Amino acid sequence: MEYSISPISNEDREPIIDIFNHYVQNSFAAYPENKLTYQAFDMLLQMSNEYPTGSIKDREGRVVGFGMLRAHNSIPAFSQTAEVTYFIHPDHTGKGLGRMLLCSLEKGAIEKGITNILASISSLNPNSIKFHQNNGFAECGRFRKTGKKNGQVFDTVWMQKTLQPVNKPDRNKVRS
Repeated sequence: MEYSISPISNEDREPIIDIFNHYVQNSFAAYPENKLTYQAFDMLLQMSNEYPTGSIKDREGRVVGFGMLRAHNSIPAFSQTAEVTYFIHPDHTGKGLGRMLLCSLEKGAIEKGITNILASISSLNPNSIKFHQNNGFAECGRFRKTGKKNGQVFDTVWMQKTLQPVNKPDRNKVRS
C-alpha cells in the first residue's frame, strides 16, 4: 500500500484525535486518562506552531498516523532542541510508517536548525522504547514513579537523538 506524508491540516482534526484517543484508552503511549475532544486539536497545532508536523495518509487519503515536533523549552537557549510525538493507527503499525514519519520530522528539524530531538515515554510502553532505540535514540534520563494512569504508577523515560546536519557540497570550492 502507498502512503504519503503532508503537514497536518485542519482537515485532519477528527482522524488525528481518534487515533490519539485510541492510545489514551488502550495503552500508556498517551498520558491522558480521558479522551480528548476534537477541540483539543487546536492545542496540538498551537504546540507545534512553526515546527515540522506530518500526517500520514493511505492511497485513499485516510489519515493513518500523525506526528509533530514542538519546543522542548520556550527559552531561546533551548531553541535547538525539540520534543517529538507520533502515533500510528493500530491497523497500520509494523509497516515502517513510524520510521517514515520520524525521518520526515528529522528532515524538517534539520532544516529548522534543530540538533536534538527528545522523546518522553512511559516505562509501561516498552514497544515505544524499543522503537526509539532502533531509530538512533538513547535513554538520557529517567524520572522514577512520576506518572500515574489508571491507577498504575510509571517512570517517565527520556530518550534523545542528536541529528547530524546534511553537509551540502561547496560549489565554490576548487577540487584538486
